[in-house]
Amino acid sequence: MFDFSGTVFRIEPCADWLRGALDAVGVQASEDEIAYWAGRLERSGAQPGGATPAGWQPDPAADWQRRDLSAELHRRAYTAQSRTSGLPWDIHDVLYDRHMAPAAWRPYPDAAEVLKALRARGVAVAVVSNIGWDLRPVFAAHGLADLVDAFVLSFEVGRQKPDPAIFLAACEELGVPPQETLMVGDDRRADGGAAAVGCAVHFVEHLPADSRPDGLRGVLDLLG
Repeated sequence: MFDFSGTVFRIEPCADWLRGALDAVGVQASEDEIAYWAGRLERSGAQPGGATPAGWQPDPAADWQRRDLSAELHRRAYTAQSRTSGLPWDIHDVLYDRHMAPAAWRPYPDAAEVLKALRARGVAVAVVSNIGWDLRPVFAAHGLADLVDAFVLSFEVGRQKPDPAIFLAACEELGVPPQETLMVGDDRRADGGAAAVGCAVHFVEHLPADSRPDGLRGVLDLLG
């Protein structure tokens, strides 16, 4: 089982995210403006899948802890954080829509290699993600959808990691008992919840895609 964001894929840099949203609405901004406001967005925790800044606190009105249980909660939570950045452009929903576009996501350099190797070995694969939207088109656009046997998404199953129920649902989808399953993720609390149901757990670092060229290859080493 693999987590999605920060494990198999990573969101584009925040400046590219902001630039893409501005381009979508025909707004021109200088590179200095983009760099400044991208920094503000990063510090506000507004980019889904981006790094969590030190000392950051979510908007208490955004129902942050439950955001991955529905599409509505997810959008509301992240657009609320975007508004705290003070952006001079009313593009909060455009930014949110941008982050769901397959072009906004970059697979880690070794993701295809590892998934293909698992398929060649006959290992069943699930993606288990805390998320408020359907990520299947991202995998399809990058040619990885056929390498995944099941997608278990929090907003669809109504449970979010580290709740044991979401890991058990994934094991059931794969037809493999937890004791024979490995959970691979970047979040020690959320993904580490798989250990409670008997899964082995392997962690990778949540880094930009070009800064982690071979973090997933350790999965193959674990299989021998």
